[in-house]
Amino acid sequence: MTTIPAPADSAQRFIVAGCGYAGERVARLLAAFGPVVGITRRGRVFEFPSLIWDFDADVPAGFSLSGIPAPFRVVYLVPPPAQGQDDPRISRFLSALTTTPARIVYISTTGVYGNAGGATVTEDTPPDPATDRARRRLAAETALRAWCESHGVDWVILRVPGIYGPGRLSLERLRRGEPMLAESEAGPGNRIHVDDLAAACVAALMKPEARNRIYNVGDGDHRSTTAFLALVAHLAGLLPPPQLPLAGLRKHQSDTASSFLAESRRVDTTRLRRELGFVPRYQAAEEGVRASLGESTG
Repeated sequence: MTTIPAPADSAQRFIVAGCGYAGERVARLLAAFGPVVGITRRGRVFEFPSLIWDFDADVPAGFSLSGIPAPFRVVYLVPPPAQGQDDPRISRFLSALTTTPARIVYISTTGVYGNAGGATVTEDTPPDPATDRARRRLAAETALRAWCESHGVDWVILRVPGIYGPGRLSLERLRRGEPMLAESEAGPGNRIHVDDLAAACVAALMKPEARNRIYNVGDGDHRSTTAFLALVAHLAGLLPPPQLPLAGLRKHQSDTASSFLAESRRVDTTRLRRELGFVPRYQAAEEGVRASLGESTG
């Protein structure tokens, strides 16, 4: 598992914007290196201080980040809104920073590459988003880089595939017997266990080599989504999902789910491993699924 170095400045502080499923785990890791402040849309009890802000609204009265003295670093995990071509949420957040941070890590998506027909994509592959959802992510990347460069702030972009882990294994879907795309038509998949994503976020936040770089994130296990869910079903003691050809499956899927089926790519993560020394704890899906099932039931 990747070793995260302690910051040289013992007074380092951190903001985790978007303390949800992955963000809370990022915050817990960062707490070992300095004080953490989380930002969440709803009031929740954490073991670290938190602020409440609905990113679809203006900065609320009394909300201030000015009490977090420099140097501080930010991990931003708030997704764009469900509509539009850009991301006003990240613009609101950046405008609320009364003190400039040392570095901002933005959690984007591998969806910005669009459909590669199963071919390999690297960080040098030109983005070609095929959906508004991915276009909003790319717009957020662009806005963040422009703001950071104009304010002299380091940026890092992590392009992340599907996230799985405890409570994120589609068990209810499997219990309902929902069909999946036939393996013969399924392309390569890309995913990351939530704990490995948290470790990648911390590495990107702390390591000097990550400055102003884009990194693909993934575990290197490229089995299809169909094969992955069949594995989950097997390890959970459930029946494997029925398989349908794409034409038949569209009748059972939402437009959003269908858009995922229309894209296929193999995400290369060599840069993350080589430059930051990142080694996922769960490099094989079997290991990550077993751990996730154990934590869910334990």
